[in-house]
Amino acid sequence: MTAATTTDHDLAEAPVPDDGGRVPARRFGTLAVAVAVVVGLLLGYAGGLLTPRLTRPGDASAEAGFARDMTSHHAQAVEMGLIAFQRGTDPEVVSIGGDIALGQQGELGTMQSWLRSWGLDPTGSQPRMAWMPGGEATVRDGLMPGMATPEELAKLRTAQGRELDVLFLELMIDHHLGGVHMIDGILDVSDEPDVVRTAQTMKNTQQTDLTNLRLARDRLKG
Repeated sequence: MTAATTTDHDLAEAPVPDDGGRVPARRFGTLAVAVAVVVGLLLGYAGGLLTPRLTRPGDASAEAGFARDMTSHHAQAVEMGLIAFQRGTDPEVVSIGGDIALGQQGELGTMQSWLRSWGLDPTGSQPRMAWMPGGEATVRDGLMPGMATPEELAKLRTAQGRELDVLFLELMIDHHLGGVHMIDGILDVSDEPDVVRTAQTMKNTQQTDLTNLRLARDRLKG
């Protein structure tokens, strides 16, 4: 007599016992799949850690130059925004100043975190704006595009009332125009995902700010 052969099909169709217990069909196959998933996750995680280290921007990269230069550019905007927030007389100017100071301080921190994650110093060996094609020609007296001069900053620090409000708006309009120019520069040359994403957000924010700054200036100047 030939013994009956149990097949995978038979196991799959085996009835559930009356006591409600479940048949552990394909137990080893399920375990193998689970192990494969865990191994895949670990490999993916390791790849995520290693890939940025292998491809991170270098000291002379456009990304590092942008982060360093835009940090300095933002620092001046934060100072001007705080002046308007603390001493402005027009409610809209006070609000705009506070928003700009807060927003650009946050972006400044983001750019500093990039440099740390790339293992780079806050300052580099490259001249200002050297990361951007033709960028060095845009530097005037050590100032990047749109930045206020020491004399303009000194005037803003001592201005009062309506004069302060209007001067802040005019200086910040120029500052943002220069900032957008720098942002366009990095968007043209970088394919670093975090940099591109953040730079595009910066541009969108500054373009919205420019609309509000111009409207407020025109209103105050009558």
